[in-house]
Amino acid sequence: MHRLAHLLAPHSHETADRLDPALESSAQGMRALRVSLAVLGATALAQAAVVAVSGSVALLGDTVHNAADALTAVPLGIAFLLGRRAATRRFTYGYGRAEDLAGLVIVLAVAASAAFTAWAAVGRLLDPRPVAHLPAVAAAALVGFAGNEWVARYRIGVGRRIGSAALVADGLHARTDSFASLAVLLGAGGSALGWRLADPVVGLVITAAIVLVLRDAAREVFRRVLDAVDPALLDRAERAVRQVPGVRGVGELRLRWTGHRLRAELAVVVDGEATLRQAHAIAVEAEHALLHAVPGLTAALVHADPAPAPGEPDPHLALAHHTAP
Repeated sequence: MHRLAHLLAPHSHETADRLDPALESSAQGMRALRVSLAVLGATALAQAAVVAVSGSVALLGDTVHNAADALTAVPLGIAFLLGRRAATRRFTYGYGRAEDLAGLVIVLAVAASAAFTAWAAVGRLLDPRPVAHLPAVAAAALVGFAGNEWVARYRIGVGRRIGSAALVADGLHARTDSFASLAVLLGAGGSALGWRLADPVVGLVITAAIVLVLRDAAREVFRRVLDAVDPALLDRAERAVRQVPGVRGVGELRLRWTGHRLRAELAVVVDGEATLRQAHAIAVEAEHALLHAVPGLTAALVHADPAPAPGEPDPHLALAHHTAP
């Protein structure tokens, strides 16, 4: 059925055609950033107005996180725009890695907002003050929860769909803020019951929650910077290549992310008596299979190795002294 559908729906794997889905994924990322920036910006403004009249340090922390989360759309948007630029003789792989740099900026922004919230909460613990307009604080907390949770689901969904670790990290940041908003609601309840330290204690709880999510987001971003990929993608790629007629084995296989696009490099073993044209045709079909099997893959470099014959020396022997540990 797959082959029949392939024949009935002609398509191309030329470089220009491969970039179309990549450009579309960048457009999806930009759309996600614009929408979430508008939602979080409106949420932060509404909460800031309540902070000004209530003096709630917990709500202040939530507002700062919302504002920081909205502003992280700026470096991500720049990264998505850079990623659309064509490769040059200096940046031969393009500008996709700008997205990973944006992920690092987001991690630093989350860390800074956590530090600010902790500082404000500790200051309020040392100098307790009553919180005014508690119903407004509670309403602002609910608004913050609704806005952040919606943005979190949207960003994480788009980020995973297009393979953007930075956008997923940004979505996790928004999800932290949604739980922080619920904590603000609990703090308002505690203050209403007469516990003056409820507000700064909740501020510290929010800080702890942010640190936990910061750990997960940082791990994801740093893995991407170090070219980590899901091992399941390698398994999927190997299975696809092994099914290609003429492939006798799969040698070294590597995958790497460039922003939210994948590139592959692999060696396949073919019949040692195959002609150059036959070996090239097998390599092209292996690349074709990879493009269909691996989501987000935009290019693959396939090297054909001849199957060893009895007594024949290793054809890569001349390179051994360059690869020795």
